[in-house]
Amino acid sequence: MIVIADTSPINYLVLIGEIEVLPKLYDSILVPPSVRNELQHPRAPQAVRLWMNQSPEWLQVRTSGLTPDNNLIEADIEAGERDAILLAQGLMADELLIDDLRGRREAERRHLPVTGTIGVLRAAASSGCWTYQML
Repeated sequence: MIVIADTSPINYLVLIGEIEVLPKLYDSILVPPSVRNELQHPRAPQAVRLWMNQSPEWLQVRTSGLTPDNNLIEADIEAGERDAILLAQGLMADELLIDDLRGRREAERRHLPVTGTIGVLRAAASSGCWTYQML
């Protein structure tokens, strides 16, 4: 299964302490270099930067090799979303993890299967690999 992630699902899963649901659901996650850079950016939360600087083997950085077309350029989305869409498109991904509404719409327009952070948690709960803990 080929799974590509944009910045926000990884960011949020790290922040809520549930990043380990990803390797339980998927063998590996691919991200473009721009997503890695966003996760390591000085403005990213410290926990996210630290996690990314010691990222696990199941997270792999890949370049798509595709050039953005005019629709993607005009979609008004961040570089990480654009590159994640291109990577998913180029590899014919089984799933694209993306939260941004504009990015999701563009991915769906390209017939890419998408889910977001909540969808990941829902899938993890349904598969029994995650249980929500009320505080």
